[in-house]
Amino acid sequence: MPADESLLADIPLFALLDCEERKALASALEYVSVKSREVIFRFGDPGDCLYVVRRGKIEISVRETTGQQLVLTVAGPGELFGELAIFDNGPRSASAVALEDSEMFVLNRAALQLFIRNKPDAAMDLMAVMAKKIRNADELLLYRFSRNPNEEIEEKLSWGQHLANFIAEFSGSMTFLVLNAGLFFAWIVINLNFIPSIPAFDPYPFGLLTMAVSLEAIFLSIFVLLAQSLQATKDRIRGDVEYAVNLKAGLEVAQLHQKMDEINARILERLQTIERQGRAS
Repeated sequence: MPADESLLADIPLFALLDCEERKALASALEYVSVKSREVIFRFGDPGDCLYVVRRGKIEISVRETTGQQLVLTVAGPGELFGELAIFDNGPRSASAVALEDSEMFVLNRAALQLFIRNKPDAAMDLMAVMAKKIRNADELLLYRFSRNPNEEIEEKLSWGQHLANFIAEFSGSMTFLVLNAGLFFAWIVINLNFIPSIPAFDPYPFGLLTMAVSLEAIFLSIFVLLAQSLQATKDRIRGDVEYAVNLKAGLEVAQLHQKMDEINARILERLQTIERQGRAS
C-alpha cells in the first residue's frame, strides 16, 4: 500500500515539503501492518529506520532498573517514533508495542539522509519532535523521583491492611496496656468474690480468662505479622525512591560538570582571542 501524501502533510517533519517532494518521499516509504500487542522493536535492538503511524496506537516504553515499566509516550495517527536510533546509528533506546491493530509507514536511514540533504530545514522540525519527547520523558522522571512514598502506599492499601495497621499500632500503645490491665484486674476481683454483690462467672483458676487471653494473643500476633509485611513493603518503596533520588542527583551533578567544562572552554577561547588581538596590536 503506497503512503498517502495527505498523511505526510500533517506530520511536522514533512510539513515544509511541497506536493512533489512529498510524493517523492511517499514512494520511498514501506507499508507495514501489525497486530495488537505485537512487538515492533525492543530495547537494544539495532535501529535503521523510523516509523510513521497511519492507523492505531503504538506504546513507547522503557523498563527501569527496578523492573517497572515506564511509558514514555503513545504514538497515534500522523505521529512518528524510532527516530533517535536512526540518527546515531545506535541501538533502540526504548521498546515499541502496538496497543491495537495498527498500520505504519517505514522510512529507512538512507532515504531519510537523502531527504534531509535535499531539505535541510526539515532537520529543525525533526529536532523539535525529538525535543518534545525528551521533555515528556523528563516530566515523567521528575514526577517519579519526587513522589511521596507514604501517599503512594496509602493509595494502594486495602481496607484489611488499614485495619491490620491500626490494630498493630493500637496494641503497642499505653492505652491498650492500661485497658488490658484494668480489664484483668476487674475480672480477677469479681471472680475472687471481693465484691459479694456481683456473682463470680469465672472462678479460680480463671479458665475463661485464660482462653480469652490466648485468643487475643493469637489474633494480635497475626495482625502484627500483617503490619510487619506492610512495613517491609513501605521500606522497599522508600528504598526505590531513595535510589531514584540519588540517581537524579548524580545526573544533575554530571550535567553541572559538563556546563562548567563548557564555560571554562569558552573563557579560555575568549582569553586566547584577547591575547591574539593584543599581540596583533
